[in-house]
Amino acid sequence: MILRLAATVAALAALSISTSFGADINVGFVTSLSGPGASIGIPYEKGTLAGHAYADKIGDHKIKLIRLDDASDPSAATRNARKLVEEEKVDVLMGTSGVPGTTAMMVVAVETNTPMISLTPTTQPQNPNGQWLISIPQPPPLMVAAVVERMKKDNVKKAAYIGFSDSWGDLVYDALMKNVSGTSIEVVTNERYARADTSVAGQTLKIVAARPDAVITGGSGTPGALPYLALADRGYKGGLYGTHALINPDFVRVGGRAVEGVIAPTGPVIVAEQLPDSNPTKKVSLAYREIYQKVNNAPTTDAFSAYSFDAWLVFLDAAKRALAKAQPGTPQFREAFRDAMLAVKEIVGTHGVYNFKPGSSFGVDDRARVLVQLQQGKWMLLP
Repeated sequence: MILRLAATVAALAALSISTSFGADINVGFVTSLSGPGASIGIPYEKGTLAGHAYADKIGDHKIKLIRLDDASDPSAATRNARKLVEEEKVDVLMGTSGVPGTTAMMVVAVETNTPMISLTPTTQPQNPNGQWLISIPQPPPLMVAAVVERMKKDNVKKAAYIGFSDSWGDLVYDALMKNVSGTSIEVVTNERYARADTSVAGQTLKIVAARPDAVITGGSGTPGALPYLALADRGYKGGLYGTHALINPDFVRVGGRAVEGVIAPTGPVIVAEQLPDSNPTKKVSLAYREIYQKVNNAPTTDAFSAYSFDAWLVFLDAAKRALAKAQPGTPQFREAFRDAMLAVKEIVGTHGVYNFKPGSSFGVDDRARVLVQLQQGKWMLLP
């Protein structure tokens, strides 16, 4: 079944070409299987397992997947990254479930000259060691731009913001402010809360008092539902918007009726069956769903597992080309992989079409976003 489905991913057909026999390629994968980030981290793991089932070797080189739980703790993410690099001698790092943890892993990756594929929208600052990170998810400015365009269409004049009190909350807020600049939309609040908080009553009172036409949030996963629940308790009736970090079944389950009507951007995979056949991601997305179902014995209804599957597709493409220059387990291979991942061209995934280049951590364009609305518990494509 997997071999048949592989045919749908034309960009990776060349992976069937054999390379010379050599060492295993070791991939170190970190995610959050416990703690506040688990509602995202568990799908990440399931998507990675689907990727490994799709392709667990390149030619004669087996791919060894080493998985560790960071418990939603950035310090644990750091320890895990060091363990994977120093003890497991991994060739590539992948992870993790939140921007703070991913940033912590990135520090280790850059310090040790280990290529890293980020599963959260993270940017590597310039470093004397060079660029060692690429990021699979869509950058917040790209996604928030779609939300702001929708707000303009919906005649929103005053928007309130509430997001996590961490780097993800900052990224979304900064993207919002950049995109509303020069428009008639005024952002009237910048409220924050911690991922582990159980109440945002005080913040919600300030939002309601500001009388906004709409509220946009900068949360993710299960904790991302908290502001919507609090707004519903206060009887708020204005527009509700979010980001791609909310496309998660646990968010829908926990939010219930309070999140009905939320509008958010997402990758095309979440509404694959609603896409026209001309959409470049449709075939890959439908094939991915079959692979995921077979591996995990359940359908996929989230966006996060698809990010890690796309990360695997990008990894396969870069690893194939790196193998032409060096053997796994060596600094030369890690450098060759880094160069290869920064030269990925037109790899079609579930969320978009990936093109990476030096100087930019992100590799997607407008093909990686659609707008959806939660209607009766299901995400529906908006025109």
